[in-house]
Amino acid sequence: MKTQIDHLVVMAQTLAQGVQWCEATLGVTPAPGGEHAQYGTHNCLFKIATPSHPLAYLEIIAINPAAKRLAHAEAKRWFDMDDPALQAAVAVAPRLIHFVANTDDIQAARTALKTQGIERGPAAHASRHSRRGVLQWQITVREDGQRLFNGALPSLIQWGKAGDAEPLRLHPRNSLPRSGVSLQSLAVTHPSADKLVAAFDALGLTGVALATGPADLVATLKTPKGTVVLHSHGI
Repeated sequence: MKTQIDHLVVMAQTLAQGVQWCEATLGVTPAPGGEHAQYGTHNCLFKIATPSHPLAYLEIIAINPAAKRLAHAEAKRWFDMDDPALQAAVAVAPRLIHFVANTDDIQAARTALKTQGIERGPAAHASRHSRRGVLQWQITVREDGQRLFNGALPSLIQWGKAGDAEPLRLHPRNSLPRSGVSLQSLAVTHPSADKLVAAFDALGLTGVALATGPADLVATLKTPKGTVVLHSHGI
């Protein structure tokens, strides 16, 4: 099982505010993404890949006010986006809230977390249209929508359809140009760091520094505006 950082998640109150924040804070304009009909959200994104994190991109996501969620849609949106405290925080300013880890075997990864007493949630099928075709993936989403560990435990994603010989063929990194922003490091502090260490070890996830402390997810980015450090501050 191979697991690595796939993307960072920044939530904004509206997508327009997210774009404005990105331009003012990071000095780049993100590319249009698409809509996620089953969760009533939409996004934009840009590449932050480096040799150490070859898949990495940053997603800015917001609730889509124009979306009509389907009757059979999950009760809660992914990434805790229905949580009042999180919504209040991003109403002040967009914020780093989570990260997603890519795996080549999502069911094995879910099982590995279960051995640590962690229910990451079922692997939901999701898709959205892109300029290069329909992107399809499986991602772990709990019925309650929770991220767990204040967003410091990644959601798991596996790109492509089941049995796809080239699951990363339509990965967003392939259609995104260089942005001038690169991920220098991702670090986690948390009161339950020991449990996160065991969880990351079970997944084979490396490249994320872990330490005991107040809950925080910290991404250090090299940008056209210099080094920028994003924090979740435990929200």
